[in-house]
Amino acid sequence: MSKILGIALLTLLLQSQLAIAAEEVVNVESIQQFASLIRWSGVFFSILVIAATWLLIKFMNSMVESIGGQFVQYRMVLQKVQSFLQFFIYMSAGLVVFMMSFRINDHILALIGGTLAVSVGFALKDLAASFIAGLTVMIDRPFQVGDRVTFEGNYGDIITIGLRSVRMRTLNDDIITIPNNKFLNEVTTSGNYGALDMQVVIPFYVGMDEDITLARDLIQEAASSSRYIHLPKPVTVLVKQTITDNYLAIQLTCKAYVVDTAYEKLFETDITLRVMKEFKKHGIKPPKIALASS
Repeated sequence: MSKILGIALLTLLLQSQLAIAAEEVVNVESIQQFASLIRWSGVFFSILVIAATWLLIKFMNSMVESIGGQFVQYRMVLQKVQSFLQFFIYMSAGLVVFMMSFRINDHILALIGGTLAVSVGFALKDLAASFIAGLTVMIDRPFQVGDRVTFEGNYGDIITIGLRSVRMRTLNDDIITIPNNKFLNEVTTSGNYGALDMQVVIPFYVGMDEDITLARDLIQEAASSSRYIHLPKPVTVLVKQTITDNYLAIQLTCKAYVVDTAYEKLFETDITLRVMKEFKKHGIKPPKIALASS
């Protein structure tokens, strides 16, 4: 009886060893099959293509920045062309690297299909969503490169629209990276939408007993004579009565167009200083704050 048990145990042990050996053979064959799909001579050239692509993008960005600084009127067009060229270069370089590095056959297509399915479903779900959203942003164009936009409390210029994300430069010179899929569900406000000029809204407050007509004319003149004004578009001053905290006031809202979005805050400062100077000269005073009784 003990001999039979010993033979049985020995048989099970041999079977397990054979199974392990067979599995190792299969793994080695799989690795060899995958290695045979790689075109090793093309890998070196693929590295050169990647390096050349990186240098080309750097050169293009520097050229756009240089030319856009010298010829401001073409800056918006150059930035839009730059965005589309970057997208095209990335896609082309990726396709070239793939074609040069792998031998295309049924095995590699099956491998790529399975890998993409798993990646999109799990690890690369967010990346794939951002990529598809990037295509949507490029086609639907809720904003353009160079636009001054407001998004989730951030205010600044769109500098690049990439495959995965959009980069915004705020007025504090901070660079914010926003995933493309964020723009599918959130509201984005564009101040100029492809134009170089943009409307700037500046509120002023005066007392109820002041000369409102004179105050309106002074604001109109100050805005119209600013060095940053875009005169082909009108300057408008709206007047309304408003209640602020515990006192009444007259709000005069100046709506004027700055010649370039880059000068928005300089334009606002220039008009404010001019208006304050004229208000002081003509004795136009701000609202009187009524103190609460004790």
